[in-house]
Amino acid sequence: MEKQYFKNSFAMVFVALAIGSFAQNIPEAAIQIKHALMAAPEESRNDAQVYGYDKNGDFKILRPGKNNLICLADDPAQKGFNVSCYHKDLEPFMARGRELKTEGKNFDQVFAIREKEARSGKLKMPLNPSTLFVLSADDDKYNPESGEVKDTYLRYVVYIPYATAESTGLPVKPTLPGMPWIIDPGTHRAHIMISPPKN
Repeated sequence: MEKQYFKNSFAMVFVALAIGSFAQNIPEAAIQIKHALMAAPEESRNDAQVYGYDKNGDFKILRPGKNNLICLADDPAQKGFNVSCYHKDLEPFMARGRELKTEGKNFDQVFAIREKEARSGKLKMPLNPSTLFVLSADDDKYNPESGEVKDTYLRYVVYIPYATAESTGLPVKPTLPGMPWIIDPGTHRAHIMISPPKN
């Protein structure tokens, strides 16, 4: 009985330390907002909505928005630095993806579920081309304690549900650095990828 007690006590201490360590790695809301907005076009930053993480690691709105852009702060549970902003018409698609990932679904499962729901009309997809901006940096270029991030890389994604190579004139794979191309053509997730050459 005493041995089991110490085992349980040790486990509880380990969990508490793990949670405390994770909480310490979550930047203040102001820093998260600043980082998230780095992915947004400059003229859209002041009024964009920002999602981030509270001290418990829960995903929440850190700042309400007034325009058509939604930005996501870096996920402290993931390596490296990655923030993004997207048009508000993509929110149902993005939110559903986050929900399914929280349920433990993998990429293929998330794709299949959203494809079915989008085609049935249950999942509302944008009627017009909608842009996603993604800003990233390698793990060694980001210091979560100081908030310093260096050598960032910005790429662009334009979602056009059900578009194809034929309807857009785009190739299904790039043949030159930075060339736009279409991914998942003919599906709800069809999108144009634009990845500028890295220096």
